[in-house]
Amino acid sequence: MTQLQKDRPWLIRTYAGHSTAKASNALYRANLAKGQTGLSVAFDLPTQTGYDSDHTLARGEVGKVGVPICHLGDMRVLFDQIPLEQMNTSMTINATAPWLLALYIAVAEEQGADVSKLQGTVQNDLIKEYLSRGTYVCPPKPSLKMIADVAEYCYDNVPKWNPMNVCSYHLQEAGATPEQELAYALATAIAVLDELRPRVPAEDFPALCGRISFFVNAGIRFVTEMCKMRAFVDLWDEILQQRYGIEDPKFRRFRYGVQVNSLGLTEQQPENNVYRILIEMLAVTLSKRARARAVQLPAWNEALGLPRPWDQQWSMRMQQILAYETDLLEYGDLFDGNPVVDAKVEELKNGARAELANLESMGGAVASIEYMKSRLVESNAERLNRIERNETVVVGVNKWTEGEASPLQTEDGGIMVVDPAVEQEQIGRLNDWRADRDDAAVAAALQALREAARSGANVMAPSIAAAKAGVTTGEWAEEMRKAYGTYRGPTGVSGSVSNKTEGLEDLRAAVDAVSDRLGRRLKFLVGKPGLDGHSNGAEQIAFRARDCGMDISYEGIRLTPEEIVTAAQEDKAHVIGLSILSGSHLPLVKDVMTRLKAAGLSDIPVIVGGIIPDEDADQLRSMGVSKIYTPKNFELNAIMGDIVTLVDPTEIAAE
Repeated sequence: MTQLQKDRPWLIRTYAGHSTAKASNALYRANLAKGQTGLSVAFDLPTQTGYDSDHTLARGEVGKVGVPICHLGDMRVLFDQIPLEQMNTSMTINATAPWLLALYIAVAEEQGADVSKLQGTVQNDLIKEYLSRGTYVCPPKPSLKMIADVAEYCYDNVPKWNPMNVCSYHLQEAGATPEQELAYALATAIAVLDELRPRVPAEDFPALCGRISFFVNAGIRFVTEMCKMRAFVDLWDEILQQRYGIEDPKFRRFRYGVQVNSLGLTEQQPENNVYRILIEMLAVTLSKRARARAVQLPAWNEALGLPRPWDQQWSMRMQQILAYETDLLEYGDLFDGNPVVDAKVEELKNGARAELANLESMGGAVASIEYMKSRLVESNAERLNRIERNETVVVGVNKWTEGEASPLQTEDGGIMVVDPAVEQEQIGRLNDWRADRDDAAVAAALQALREAARSGANVMAPSIAAAKAGVTTGEWAEEMRKAYGTYRGPTGVSGSVSNKTEGLEDLRAAVDAVSDRLGRRLKFLVGKPGLDGHSNGAEQIAFRARDCGMDISYEGIRLTPEEIVTAAQEDKAHVIGLSILSGSHLPLVKDVMTRLKAAGLSDIPVIVGGIIPDEDADQLRSMGVSKIYTPKNFELNAIMGDIVTLVDPTEIAAE
């Protein structure tokens, strides 16, 4: 093989943000000093869903899964001493993407940057939010309109910025097969391009297509995942050429960033996750023709909680060793002409084309949201079934489960915990900001924003003006809610009687027997309090409970504790299951338990699932929680058995 000129390494990023803008800024500057070459900003759930830190829905969520950004002052602190004109910044933000980009541009202008030179990405993909991640705000049609607003504005004013990052990452996390991941992501891109095409002159449209990027997932089946990336390259080129007539090959390039799979990281024997992360990274780096433009890796302990700076450094060193110590970047594509790879790529492309045609027959991605959601829930159920049946081996989980205690889990539990005092401190800074700003300027900026939204004009320019005037995240989002309305996505879980009985005969018989003793069908209420949109676990619990013959009630994400208790009262629930993955389990569960007691419902057993450290589990039990489940409790049938026992009148009488 002829040695070629060495390629430049991909952008090396670490997905990070926590507690406060000041703490996150310190983390960013430390990571940049360690050799990170781009930033990847994680925002907290209130920021992602358009609420200020003092909103009732933000309670317990401030600074937990990312950094809270309520206004221009927070954004200034976040990027203090980081020259944005020289930076490549990825912001994982969707529903509030126009607003966070407006804040970013305002800070860059304050730094004296040439805005036309800014480089980076806002994820800005709402369709996958309806399907898998849950941080949506507005309905699909106006959301598409705002995506197009950002793209149009960036094309005219920030030409090096990627205005939309079609995100298949969370599709795989929600259980998508490779063919589904390909099809659903490409269908989303088609919906966006169809929305954008009328916005710009025909001669400018190819360049606008060239700015659409992707953010993908790479799982443990690394040969399939590498072939999936080659399929993405081919299919994107095919769609742009055949559907949109894009002739210049440079505008048809499939440009993507990646975070490798977090779904497969295990709480059991978590040190094994280091190997998983490395193997998954190879899928998106080995094939030159389908190599990622930017890579960010989870840390070995993300199934346990928030990684520490050292854990993030370890993952970054993995990238640096591959990029700088090995000879990978000195050669052309290692897989061109490989018959096994070519056959697998064609198989994936054909499967994706068939599913794309199916979606097209339904009217495209937006019209197919409910269908896609139900298919993802079904695919995820099949994935979990294979693990439960030991058909899919997960080392340390369903095979070779005995092992030594990990020395990496030190006295801090092996994770970083956000100080609960952070929330009140952030609210204090928010109140100071409101007190110090020019109220008249804020009112005028909000009025201009309101008029733009309601008239159908592009919201980016008035959003930037609002950022400079001191408007807050919650105020901006409230104008979007008023103009465009809100939305509740489909759950993907049907409440109808299930005919999936294989392997569940004993459980179904137990549910029938307990229901007879109760005098009605066992009623199981599944609730997701707070802003956490990661609904995969709740969906699978509800799905299996339905298959076991229970009468389930699952209304989806983003419920208040008050709504959950009211539903328990109205539905006459026999047991309540709460799912919280954002780390806000202590305050939210406490609120639910307090309200149940006040309503005279403290006799209803409550079970809780999430990423819950042992010391937190002890606190939850002291609140009266009956059972606690973490990712290591992967056997859903065992959980179903626990539910039956908890509500069985004969068991209760025997206690």
